[in-house]
Amino acid sequence: MNIKIIGSGSYIPSIQVKNEDFNQHTFLTEEGNLIADSNEVIIEKFKAITGIEERRYAENQYNTSDIGFIAAQRAIEHSGIDPETLDYIIFAHNFGDVKPGAIQSDILPSLATRVKFKLKIKNPNCVAYDLLFGCPGWIEGILHARAFINSGMAKRCLVIGAETLSRVVDLHDRDSMIYADGAGASIVEASNDNTGLLSYKSATYTYDEAYYLYFGNSFDRNLDSDIRYIKMHGRKIYEFALSQVPLAMKACLDQSGIELSQVKKVLIHQANEKMDEAIIHRFYKLYGQLPPKDIMPMSIHKLGNSSVATVPTLFDLLQSGQLQGHEINSGDILIFASVGAGMNINAFVYRF
Repeated sequence: MNIKIIGSGSYIPSIQVKNEDFNQHTFLTEEGNLIADSNEVIIEKFKAITGIEERRYAENQYNTSDIGFIAAQRAIEHSGIDPETLDYIIFAHNFGDVKPGAIQSDILPSLATRVKFKLKIKNPNCVAYDLLFGCPGWIEGILHARAFINSGMAKRCLVIGAETLSRVVDLHDRDSMIYADGAGASIVEASNDNTGLLSYKSATYTYDEAYYLYFGNSFDRNLDSDIRYIKMHGRKIYEFALSQVPLAMKACLDQSGIELSQVKKVLIHQANEKMDEAIIHRFYKLYGQLPPKDIMPMSIHKLGNSSVATVPTLFDLLQSGQLQGHEINSGDILIFASVGAGMNINAFVYRF
C-alpha cells in the first residue's frame, strides 16, 4: 500500500526581519571578543553564503504549537476531510513552545496534544505525539505515517513541522541571522493508485557527528550561563551534508525505479543557499549530469531557515502555485530531502 498527501497548509509569520535590521547587533567570536569586521561586512558575507535577505519571526502572541495549529487547520481545509477521521497527529519540532523572553521550553502537554485540543477532536483513538528529529523531522513524520498506514494501524494522519527558532538564538552569534520561524502541515492517507511516496531513505550519524548542532552558552560571557542557545559547527555540517545527502537521494531514486530525467523538482531543506546548490550539483554528478535549470525551488531568500518547517512550507507554496517560476502537475516526480541535528538525514521520492 502506498501513501499520498491529500492536503497541505502552512503559516508564514507576518514579522519580516531584514538583514539590515542586524546592523545594531554586537557580534562576538566564540571566545567572547568583538569581531574585527563591521556589521555591514558581516551581513554582506552572510548573504553571499546563505542567500538570505530576510526572515520571518512569529508574533509574540503565537507559540510553536499555535502556528502548527494554524498550518494544520489549513491542511485540513485543503484536504476537505473531517478531522475526527484522523488516526494520528505527528508534530515534528525541536524546542517546544518557547514564549518570548522565557528561559524554559514548554512541552507539557505535547505540542501534538495541544493541536488536537485546538482542533476540538473528540475521538480518543486519534493518537497525538511529538517527534524530535532535527530539521528532517517533517520528512521523518511522513515516514512514520507511512509505517502506520502500511501496518493497518491508521488510515489517515496529520503531519506537522513547526518551529520558532528566533526564541532560542544567541543574538551575539552571527549564525543567529540564519534562523527563522514557520509551520507547515500535511494530511496523509492511503493511496491505491500509482501516486504518492515511492521510496525512502533515513539515517542517523552519531559516531563523529552527534554534536554538530547543540545547545551552548551565549558568546557574551556576561549573560546567564544557565541559559542555552542553538549553536552549530557550520563547516562540519556543510561537509557532512555534501557527502551524505546526495547519496541518500540517489539511494531513494534508484530504489524507486524512476529515471533521473523524470524528476521535475527537488525540495531540499532550506538551510543555506550555497549548501543546497552544492548538494543538488553533487547529486546530479553521481549520475554524470548537471542539474536542470529551476529543478530546485528555494524559499530561504525571504523566509530564512525555519528548521523542520522549511520542507512542508516549501511544498505547500509549490503545490499552491505561490513560487514564481515553479509549478507541479499531476504525475510529476519530486524528491524531498533534509539534513539536521542528530545528525539525521532522510529523503523520499514522490509522485504528485
